[in-house]
Amino acid sequence: MTQVIHSTAVVSEQAEIGTDVEIGPYCVIDKHVKVGNGCKLISHVVISGHTTLGSDNRIFPFASIGHEPQDLKYHGEPSEVVIGSGNTIRENVTINPGTEGGGMLTLIGDDNMLMAYSHVAHDCLLGSGIVMANGATLAGHVKVDDGAIIGGMSAIHQFLRIGRYSMIGGMSGVVKDIPPFCLTAGGYRPGLAGLNLVGLRRRGFSNDRIKVLKEIYRILLQGSGKLGERMNEAESIAGDDADAMHLVEFVRTAERGMTTHRRDAS
Repeated sequence: MTQVIHSTAVVSEQAEIGTDVEIGPYCVIDKHVKVGNGCKLISHVVISGHTTLGSDNRIFPFASIGHEPQDLKYHGEPSEVVIGSGNTIRENVTINPGTEGGGMLTLIGDDNMLMAYSHVAHDCLLGSGIVMANGATLAGHVKVDDGAIIGGMSAIHQFLRIGRYSMIGGMSGVVKDIPPFCLTAGGYRPGLAGLNLVGLRRRGFSNDRIKVLKEIYRILLQGSGKLGERMNEAESIAGDDADAMHLVEFVRTAERGMTTHRRDAS
């Protein structure tokens, strides 16, 4: 099989379509779009703008990718959406391209699951292995690191960072950075509820590695006192542990505030 394009699909002659691609009924593919090998567009998928898809992506009905961003500062510049390989993009997902104010690029890595009605706004940078549950919404300029899980109906404020292997509970309104490896209780202006222990163990973190992260969490995200002194203490405990130092550096480089431990969390 090379290409299977349904007779009702509208595919520009200038679009670049790879091998083993299936384009289902009523899909629309514009002229600057590149679709990689093995992609499957089930039906009613619309891909516009300067959009590039890697290989083996599955895109479900009524997804809209690459249309102009919902940003009043956008004036038609040829910004891009670049999507990696092995992603699942479910029904009614919307993904917008970048803007001049954000590097002209919205980037999505590999093996992500974007569930129905989720939204990736302009200039967002997503890693790999991420899950965005139904209705999860990223505002512009959000960075989501590998393996993060964003609960359903959650909204992430612009310019925030979501750390790797973190998990955000459903119905959350996130207005500060979420540190890596952490679990965020759901709800309006949520706080942390400890480490994402289930997620870390599923990813092979040993008890010793988790113990060090717990101590860093206690010092930086649950403790009190001058941050500089707590940073020094956390660094001394982290030593050459790469994950622990990543958590320390994430907190150190926060520019829009850090979500910390919720006092009533167990």
